[in-house]
Amino acid sequence: MLDASHAFTLPAAAGVGYKAQHFNALVEDPGTVRWVEIHAENYMGDGGRPLAQLRHLAEQFPVSVHGVGLSIGGEAPLDATHLARLKHLCDWLQPASFSEHLAWSTHEGAFLNDLLPLPYTEATLARVCSHIDQLQEQLGRPMMLENPSTYLAFTESEMPETAFLAEIARRTGCGLLLDINNVYVSCTNQQVDPLAYIKAFPLAAVHEIHLGGHDEDADEHGAPLLIDAHSSEVVDPVWQLYTETIRRCGPRATLIEWDANIPDWPVLAAEAARATEILTPVPA
Repeated sequence: MLDASHAFTLPAAAGVGYKAQHFNALVEDPGTVRWVEIHAENYMGDGGRPLAQLRHLAEQFPVSVHGVGLSIGGEAPLDATHLARLKHLCDWLQPASFSEHLAWSTHEGAFLNDLLPLPYTEATLARVCSHIDQLQEQLGRPMMLENPSTYLAFTESEMPETAFLAEIARRTGCGLLLDINNVYVSCTNQQVDPLAYIKAFPLAAVHEIHLGGHDEDADEHGAPLLIDAHSSEVVDPVWQLYTETIRRCGPRATLIEWDANIPDWPVLAAEAARATEILTPVPA
């Protein structure tokens, strides 16, 4: 089991999900942004402008690699070709951290364009831990696992999500990535208190936090239904939950996720600046 305690070197500061249209502005005037995150699957090719820009960014910022295609919770074995390409990227880039989702996205060789939830059972726990052990051994580095956004709960679940994640971290030595927008989305959809979720979360294992926007809708009964979209500003209730989380666990590397309807750089930089204000201790 790999030890995650000293494996993640992101600063306890604000970062942004890197988008190519922001390259010049980010390099020339990063504002309070101190690190960047990329999606691994966008950088698994050979050469070209994306890798050239990434090489330049890595000279200026610590880089976090975030995977979206491993299907760690899937019933099938991890895809050997995908693993090999991921290892090649991490060996070349030497990122400050690597993370993936607690989800599944493959079935019988087909890739599903979504991150689907899991029942929290002993059988699922054993499978996820086995996949994480395999991934960490292959990469030669600990990973972080992200809590999902969910829209329903499985009746067969045997434990709360927070306990499930805590046990994964204990068994595998991986770190956790706490997505606070996902917490707010999931708890609203399932009519659970998001602050109670944070209080139960194993915060000592958290090495990175994500913040993002969501879309608001309603289900067939008129109840609120939130969709994790990463397409807008972080809403005030999520900022409030983030502030309470930082009060409880101290500063953590914090990412602003914005993956659709990409804004101009000043809008994204302003979101990072707001996170920086919360992360910065007030002088006594």
